[in-house]
Amino acid sequence: MLEHKRQTIMLVDDNQVNLNIGKNMLKDLYEVYALPSAERLFAFLDSVTPDLILLDVAMPNMSGFDIIKVLKADTRYADIPVIFVTAKIDYMNEYEGLSLGAVDYVAKPFSATLLRKRIENHLLLRGQQVEMKKFNDNLIKMVKDKTTQVFDLQNLIISTISDIVEFRDSFTGEHINRTQQYVRLLVDYMIEHGIYADETYTWEDMEYILPSIQLHDLGKIFISDAILNKPEKLTPEEFEIMKGHVVKGVEVIKNMSKKGKEQTFLKYAEIVAATHHEKWDGSGYPYGLKGQNIPLLGRLMAIADVYDALTSTRPYKKPFTVERSAQIIIESSGTHFDPTLVDIFKQVEPEFISVASSNCVASDAVCVN
Repeated sequence: MLEHKRQTIMLVDDNQVNLNIGKNMLKDLYEVYALPSAERLFAFLDSVTPDLILLDVAMPNMSGFDIIKVLKADTRYADIPVIFVTAKIDYMNEYEGLSLGAVDYVAKPFSATLLRKRIENHLLLRGQQVEMKKFNDNLIKMVKDKTTQVFDLQNLIISTISDIVEFRDSFTGEHINRTQQYVRLLVDYMIEHGIYADETYTWEDMEYILPSIQLHDLGKIFISDAILNKPEKLTPEEFEIMKGHVVKGVEVIKNMSKKGKEQTFLKYAEIVAATHHEKWDGSGYPYGLKGQNIPLLGRLMAIADVYDALTSTRPYKKPFTVERSAQIIIESSGTHFDPTLVDIFKQVEPEFISVASSNCVASDAVCVN
């Protein structure tokens, strides 16, 4: 049978008599290190981590109070229980020691029975704290793992729906993937530089926002193939039908919200679906929103969506170069797009080009699907 490993106590006192007495009281129950100074304590701590420290208060060079300050400031030792042992116990002295992080005070001369019982109690409490931390850590891990599974399933379903939309709109290719990357580039810059701090998103929000972008054209499911893939410019009547995909998409997302409990993801999905065709000057659709009345996510998506449309093949057009596409975005500042976001676009344009380059041919630097 394996022998149970004994717990380790470090007893620190500049008085050798006290060290001998304390060690003799405890050596039958614990592995005891009797140390005459702070210097010896820290030397041993480099190789041995005790379960508890008995620490004299009044010592030359470095007092017990000074020692505990160092211990509590070091993450390696901060959780080790410290019991002060002292011949002088008064209210203020004890209060200071407990304020610095000590778990208890023991008076000299030692009472073997009392000393052992206090050590036993504090080691038991510490053991319970360690077990509780392990339990909490395991519980947190289980929750994170379960949450990840839910996110993965959610993203798989949403990705499948968006694939269906893209399959019908045969020229959009990797449009959804690229627009997600474009939005992330803009948001990362905003967060880093504190732009629109009163309405911007956090990196945690992006867990919901990026997947929600996949549903921005969900309503195209209701648009006929003849209009979606028409090789010529749409007639005014056909364009009105095409514009209807926004409202249709919002209706579907709202119905999903009524039937499900997860509202955060769908909240962002509804915003991006409803507002990514709005324009800064109010001439967009379907609601004619203007300026900052357009939700930030819609303003961000407008730039990402248009840039990708410009640099990609569509039934009615060949792709523009990345240079011409950027020029159109910049020239539309204050009319189609939020001027502040266009300024950010100019800063991250090289990264936009890098994303778009996955869709380019080297012969003429024109992006194609």
